[in-house]
Amino acid sequence: MNVNVQFREEGDLLLGFIEGEIDTFTAPTLRDELNSICISEGLFIELDLLNVSFMDSTGLGVFVAFYKKVMRENANLKLVNLSGRLTRLFEITGLSELMDIETIKKGD
Repeated sequence: MNVNVQFREEGDLLLGFIEGEIDTFTAPTLRDELNSICISEGLFIELDLLNVSFMDSTGLGVFVAFYKKVMRENANLKLVNLSGRLTRLFEITGLSELMDIETIKKGD
């Protein structure tokens, strides 16, 4: 399976929609897509992971590196619509304490 990333700009908000599996084979594609973003101070980036069916530690590494890059530029990053499984990955690694993460909203 592959990973697909699409972006949509709305003023100072950049919405990213990620779908597929994020593993050793697809993580470089995700990293390249995220690195293509021109990050400026005050930019708010929201990455929607609703359609991510699987992620391993390689994927976590991509998000950590991107988070650090966003913070260096004084921008903001939020990961939204994480499944229970993805949320758990961020929790057990302690990343949920650093990063702004929102689980899937029930009833939406």
